[in-house]
Amino acid sequence: MTDHDQFFYGGQWQKPLDRGDRIEVVSPNDGEVLGSCAAPGRADVDAAVAAARAAFDDPRGWPSWPASERAAAMERLAAILEIRGEELATLVSSQNGMPISQSLAAEATTGPGLLRYYANLIRAQDVEELRDADGRDLIVRSEPVGVVASIVPWNFPMSLAFMKIAPLMAAGCTTVLKPSQETVLDSFVLAECVAEAGLPPGVLNILPGDRELGAYLVEHPGIDKVTFTGSTRGGRQVARRCGELLRPVSLELGGKSAGIVLEDADLLAHRDDFLASTMFNNGQTCWLSTRILVPSSRATELLDTITDLVASQVVGSSLEQQTEIGPMSTAGHRDRVEGFLQRGLQQGARVTTGGGRPAGWEQGWFVEPTVLADLDNTADVAREEIFGPVLCVIPYRDVEDAIAIANDSEYGLGGTVWTADEQRGIEMARRVRTGTVGINSYAPDPRAPIGGVRRSGFGREMGPEGLAEYQSLKSIFPHP
Repeated sequence: MTDHDQFFYGGQWQKPLDRGDRIEVVSPNDGEVLGSCAAPGRADVDAAVAAARAAFDDPRGWPSWPASERAAAMERLAAILEIRGEELATLVSSQNGMPISQSLAAEATTGPGLLRYYANLIRAQDVEELRDADGRDLIVRSEPVGVVASIVPWNFPMSLAFMKIAPLMAAGCTTVLKPSQETVLDSFVLAECVAEAGLPPGVLNILPGDRELGAYLVEHPGIDKVTFTGSTRGGRQVARRCGELLRPVSLELGGKSAGIVLEDADLLAHRDDFLASTMFNNGQTCWLSTRILVPSSRATELLDTITDLVASQVVGSSLEQQTEIGPMSTAGHRDRVEGFLQRGLQQGARVTTGGGRPAGWEQGWFVEPTVLADLDNTADVAREEIFGPVLCVIPYRDVEDAIAIANDSEYGLGGTVWTADEQRGIEMARRVRTGTVGINSYAPDPRAPIGGVRRSGFGREMGPEGLAEYQSLKSIFPHP
């Protein structure tokens, strides 16, 4: 068991200023305590924000560094994170139930990859752009927005953190990162990496905590911008407070994405891609295609195929290499997923596989990978984000009906199209009202922005657009 009694901010380890309760982390595999840390209070937030503020406001501080020097510092951090990647992945999997094979592919690599991408981007990007205006040069300047409150959830604690950290550091901003209390242990390894990389004090400060602490950080007067990834409910609360404060905010929220299977699709040929696009991280992923739309002409056949694919997954401990479906993150979250399954049954759903708890895993927070049939797009389980290993298979009449069903959602974050004709898939993707769509897979790339519409939030992460989220534009008008 690992216990932590200090926080990392201002470039060093600090003792708690508020003596509060401890944050305890429990294994989703067996319910045993993995570790704990001190729970920060408002005085600790004040001190961490002050450190970030001092690092940003210093005339010789991080924002004033040439892009090449910021890039070099980011690359040092990337190299150190790579060395400890397996350790970070193991900690993440032990805390939230993500299968270790997936954590090694995502949590161990996303941070270094994004740091290097944005380091290269700022080396090539001009801070100032000259625009000709009838013989005089107007200057449009990109400047860092300031001190950022970065709030990340438990499902991808490292990946989602660096979708914020990498671009904001590249822009010249400083930040206070608040990891979720369900996954705090990996954040202490991150802090050790930051210290080893020699980043200037106050550039990256880390305070794990609960929602109340996050709310205080969001409204802190020393914060210039908020970036939040989490539930739609939490995003509404953050947006409401930032609106009152006239504070810029980026929100990456929930999803209920559609996977459109066209009549020529061969799902068996795309087994791994299909399961990754629908059940990655035990279904605890916001962009997953959890509404599977199938043509009526092949409905029975495709339902059988999807059922077999979902049932074929290996259920087990998140730390076993062969595991494809691990436990839910907490007992409370397992109860929530099971509650949705009961609502589905009450509304007439037929379970074709799963629907309960897997035998032999009674000590952990496990839910069987499940397929629900005989429902339409009006059912609660087809409209609300379940955030578990549950798929709803919904038939459609023709392509126009498929597009209508896909767009009949209050969310709009991800989506997929499955077809033997990639160009046709791209044409279908253009018609789906969402932030991202994959063709025969779902593979985000650092060079392309991701984000949502409607209840899935606003703002973009990754790509040059992700950097722009942390920049403020200033126009300078020379005398005519």
